[in-house]
Amino acid sequence: MIETPPLVDQYCQGVLRTELGLATFEAQLIPSAGPPAAGTTFFDTQAGFAVRRWCPPLLGLEPHCPPARYLARRRELGAAESARRLLRGSGVGARLVDTGAPGDLTGPKELALAGGAEAFELARLELLAEQAADTSGTVAAFLANLAGAVHHAAAGAVAFTCGAGAGAGADGAARAWGAALEAGPEPPGPGEVRGAAGRWLAGRARGGAVRDPVLLRHLAWSAVSSGLPLQLHTGGESGEPERLTGFARATEGLGARLVLLGGYPHHRQAARLAAVFPHVHADLGAALGPAGARAAAVLAECLETAPFGKLMFAGGGRQLAELHAVGALVFREALGRVLGGWVADGSWSWRDAERVAAMIATGNARRVYRLDERG
Repeated sequence: MIETPPLVDQYCQGVLRTELGLATFEAQLIPSAGPPAAGTTFFDTQAGFAVRRWCPPLLGLEPHCPPARYLARRRELGAAESARRLLRGSGVGARLVDTGAPGDLTGPKELALAGGAEAFELARLELLAEQAADTSGTVAAFLANLAGAVHHAAAGAVAFTCGAGAGAGADGAARAWGAALEAGPEPPGPGEVRGAAGRWLAGRARGGAVRDPVLLRHLAWSAVSSGLPLQLHTGGESGEPERLTGFARATEGLGARLVLLGGYPHHRQAARLAAVFPHVHADLGAALGPAGARAAAVLAECLETAPFGKLMFAGGGRQLAELHAVGALVFREALGRVLGGWVADGSWSWRDAERVAAMIATGNARRVYRLDERG
């Protein structure tokens, strides 16, 4: 077994505080715009089977127990105690938490207490824009307030993140960012930004999300100017990693790192960008939980291209503590299976396998996000 230090999860969301019934729990298992087909269940997915494999033992049950029995045990323990056991059983030592996700979710401090691990804030750019818009009466005030919000967030967060991340709206948000940065990788001019801000503010009363390509580019470049890492969510059906090539080229040498998250099924392209650009890094974990039994194969494909110092774990956990646990435990098993296999066939030494495992699991993220510089 390849040993690793406690993981650094470079992207997750908080956990729901409420008790969940079967239908509500099931709806969180996979990103979906609707319920499962009649007569079927989302437990019959790789993600569902992974939950049944890894989570029951953390709650005192046998692996692969029926969903109804598992959820009965979850209700017996209560939402808080179940979350505590699942988070602490994941082997994660630090979590970077997106504080812009909707819902009654635990924040970084609460997640740290429940999970017995460090927790750091990821500031979501779209939320900063929405908050600035809702407190501004004019375009000039909005842009000034937005600049102040980004500056304030940079003082407390370890990175900026953008896009919906994991969830049913993830692909649409990632596609909007990808299209915006592909069409215009350079910073927009002041006039362009004022015009885009005016259009968006005029329609803000309807509660629309930020989708204007000029505003998205302005947000991205505001984050880059702060010097903090910028996480870009990719994946889905729109193939964003390749669309970000121009933006990666334009930001090279400016001091801010770009981190590509959730690249499945385009994980190879994300790894390729990480190999080409010195400031680009890629996630090696968020695709693995949903891949379930295929996780080792997906992980091996990610390791084919990029230097190992450019790859990091992200569990991508959201809403359910089970998804936090599955993301970490599946990653550990897949990493051990892949690297252990290379040791067994003589391709790697055991010492090198454990060194690389520690880099990917912990060391690279601590370096990229400068976690050891924070008290």
